[in-house]
Amino acid sequence: MAKFEETSMGAIFQNRVQEHGDKALVAYKNKDGVYEDISWNKMNEMVHNVGMFLISKGIQPDDKVALFSPNRYEWWVADMAILSIGAVNVPIYATNSAEECRYIIENSDSKMCFVGTKDHMDKILEVKDKLPNLEDIIIFDDLDKAVSGVIDLKAAMKEGSAYKDKDEFDKRLKQINIEDVATIIYTSGTTGHPKGVMLTHKNFVSNMDQVYNVDPSFFTGEQIFLSFLPLSHSLERTVGYYAPIHLGKKVAFAEDVSKLVDNLKEIRPTFLVSVPRIYEKAHAGILAKISGESGVKKAIFNWAMGIAKQNLPYACEGKPRKGFFALKYALADKIIFSKLKKALGMDRLNCAISGGGPLSVSDAEFFLGMGIRIIEGFGLTETTPVTNANKPSLIKPGTTGPPVKDTEVKIGENGEVLIKGPQVMKGYYKNEAATKEAFTDDGFFKTGDIGEIDEDGYLKITGRLKDILVTSGGKNISPQNIENSLLISDFIEQAAVIGDNRKYLSALIVPAFDSLENWAKGQNISFKDRKDLISNDAVIKLFEKEIKDNTKNFARVEQIRKFTLMDKEWSQETDELTPTLKLKRRVINQKYASVIDSMYPDD
Repeated sequence: MAKFEETSMGAIFQNRVQEHGDKALVAYKNKDGVYEDISWNKMNEMVHNVGMFLISKGIQPDDKVALFSPNRYEWWVADMAILSIGAVNVPIYATNSAEECRYIIENSDSKMCFVGTKDHMDKILEVKDKLPNLEDIIIFDDLDKAVSGVIDLKAAMKEGSAYKDKDEFDKRLKQINIEDVATIIYTSGTTGHPKGVMLTHKNFVSNMDQVYNVDPSFFTGEQIFLSFLPLSHSLERTVGYYAPIHLGKKVAFAEDVSKLVDNLKEIRPTFLVSVPRIYEKAHAGILAKISGESGVKKAIFNWAMGIAKQNLPYACEGKPRKGFFALKYALADKIIFSKLKKALGMDRLNCAISGGGPLSVSDAEFFLGMGIRIIEGFGLTETTPVTNANKPSLIKPGTTGPPVKDTEVKIGENGEVLIKGPQVMKGYYKNEAATKEAFTDDGFFKTGDIGEIDEDGYLKITGRLKDILVTSGGKNISPQNIENSLLISDFIEQAAVIGDNRKYLSALIVPAFDSLENWAKGQNISFKDRKDLISNDAVIKLFEKEIKDNTKNFARVEQIRKFTLMDKEWSQETDELTPTLKLKRRVINQKYASVIDSMYPDD
């Protein structure tokens, strides 16, 4: 019999520990470069010790504790300990600056802060003088020498294990109310200061149940997830962390995104939770490699891609292949698809989840055609996050699927997507005005996304209200649709459409350099470096054609009149992308203002 009523993640975790005991819960890359397992029991021991440490330091129910670290198993330990004693976890993206950390810790009233590495510790120490309410800093990495006000996790767990009132942990856990706040996640703050989204235990428990009910058969049997999206983001938190715990599945931690390709091959996960950018890069990488191959290999690949296209109705509707086509597909799989999947570390993949932004139809169909089921969904931090998901029995590329269980979705004024359901946030922390503004009079959450609902109830996102460009002629244009069409090109890696308060649309284009360089070599175009390559007349003509071909279905006012090729890929490190790899439009507009202005000489 379950020991705890499952009204919080801490309670669910304790019940699953009872069920799974010494089975492996997580795997991480140890100092010898080998993946090492940690059992449910061992994880629970660490969770208890950290929880007791926090109790011994005076952390009370509803106290806020910040967590500033990359993905690693210790993130889970700290989070589960914080939640289990009734406190509130305040995650901070591992890439945030010291000043961004200061704002979040101060605004959230956090009393303690867990940090991953020395770099994270240094950022917090840099602003600690401005945070009078911040007490201990607990670091996951070992300390070489003592630092005032900082304790390492091993020492904290040792202190916790020595705490005398051993019953306090379970007592606290049983007192948690399902309506209590579990976490405060700060939004990216692209316009002004970030807002603290209050998510309750009910939000998480409900959303996990909703995800499970999309298709319970998907989650049966042994599964292994690979964790690489930031745990600070609600998609990874709910679908890549809490859902596996709820379902009793194993999770391996990628070392970081830069080593994702290697880690995929090492782990060969059966389940993947990702943002579109990862699928885009994998697709582009394969096409770039093929473009440099011999004519025979290209011909075989193109034949297989033709078979993949014919396979889409079977893959999207869950229908078995029959007759001669089944034989052709089996051959294509043997000589091409199986090899591609193995090279990507996706040969055991049962399901790949895509969220956090629109996945292009071409990327989705590329993977679906060769037998990798990509399930695209929709949601926001404020909705824990999942509100919609494609059903495996009817996958419609280009849509985010019907609403999940117990969720209402409708289209409001200006085409805005409105949501009501048990996964919708409690509100913004200490910001009643913003909370009131976020809801309609009849209680629907205003997503800020523009969308439409088809005859099957499937939602299609067509843009963001705040991203709408209003040309100087007064035309409202969604840049996202145009950008997604541009990304269909094998030669375009990233694109940002410009045109707010301008006479016409322009674009900043980051080429897919692997494909472009292979093409240039095939055309006998010599170049010293990337800057030299993108200034070549033949290259510019190539991009003119690619842009024209991929935007021909848009209205005249939505056509790209001018473009500039960029010589460097945009990234989180260079600040053009958010931690979930979306474009930071404001940053791009500011950072490349002179480049943009050069495309509007009359302005």
